[in-house]
Order: sequence, then C-alpha cells, then structure tokens
Amino acid sequence: MTEEPRDEALDDDEPLQKHGPVEQPVGKWTGLFPKKHPLVLVNTGDGKGKTTAALGITMRAWGRGWNICWLQFIKKKDSHYGETYAAQRMGIEMIALGDGFTWLSENIEHDIKMATEAWALAREKIMSAEFDLVVLDEITYPITYEWLNVHEVIETLRNRPKDVDIIITGRAAHPLLQEFADTVTEMTEVKHAFQSGIKAQPGIDY
Repeated sequence: MTEEPRDEALDDDEPLQKHGPVEQPVGKWTGLFPKKHPLVLVNTGDGKGKTTAALGITMRAWGRGWNICWLQFIKKKDSHYGETYAAQRMGIEMIALGDGFTWLSENIEHDIKMATEAWALAREKIMSAEFDLVVLDEITYPITYEWLNVHEVIETLRNRPKDVDIIITGRAAHPLLQEFADTVTEMTEVKHAFQSGIKAQPGIDY
C-alpha cells in the first residue's frame, strides 16, 4: 500500500506564536477606512461573552484591513492571554493597562491613578485618527467606581474623528453610556461551567 504524503507542517510542534506575524490581506487600506455610519457598541451584562464578542468583531474588521487598537482597563500589564498572542501575530495593537481584579485591591488610590492614566492613553488613541476601531475593554468598571467621569468619556466619544468605531465592554455599563451608544447588547447568564466547579479554560476563557 502506498503511503499517503504528509504535510510537513503537521510535524512542526513549535509554539504557534513563534511562526511570525500574519500578513494582512492584499489590498489593505492605509489610514481610516471610509465609512457611512461609524458606531459605538456596548457589550454589557452578567453573562460570559462581552470581550469575546468584541474579539469577533475585531477579526471581522481586521479581515477588512482596518487598523485596530485595544485598551484593556483591568487586565494586568504583564498578562498573556490567547488574544494577546493572536493580536501580536495579526499586527493589532493590544495594551493591557490594569492590575488584575481591581475590586479586591488594598490600594485604591493606586488603582484610580492607573485608571486615569489608562483613559488618557485611550483618549489619545481615539483622537489620533490612526485607528478604524478602538476597543475599550472593561472600561465600565472604572466608570462604575467613579474613577473616570462618564460625561468626559461620552464627550470624547461624541467628538472623536468621524470614521472611528468604538466597542465598550464590561458589566453594568453606565445608563448614560447605554443611551449614547448606537448598539447595546446585554449578555444574560443562563448557565456557566464555573458553577459546576470547572475552572477557566485556555482557548475558551483566556
């Protein structure tokens, strides 16, 4: 019996992230992608999937050649999640700006300072007109804690360059944010594996 030819790539067991960046599709746009209706989207609610949904849109936007920036307000600066490695390979700027589970912190002044600095960078990225899509991941928490002024955030979103789409994620999105946004999706938890004692799984949860 003749042995079937094997794909040499199947024998390569090096970590995926070492294979180098993924090239953008041919015909990549430079500058902002021309749009008719740039949007502000809010993913909120107690259910799983808020950041995950934003990652899905990110993949779609990247496929269209958009320039994308992620600002992560809670994830630790040295975090390494699945999306971190993917963003590196895809050439997406993804910056973790937090210190983990902030609501457990014993140094609130430090956390307020971090949130303020994170928002200053986020505002700079939004207003730079360099990005087609800016994701403000888990920004709802510092707004809820009143570390960031919701009116200042909304004012920046209102006055952003005309072709910049925004995605906001996090539980308990402020009512004014929800009122301002074009699309608001609330994730409702029906059942979660954690309730059965199953810990967060790599590739699914992070």
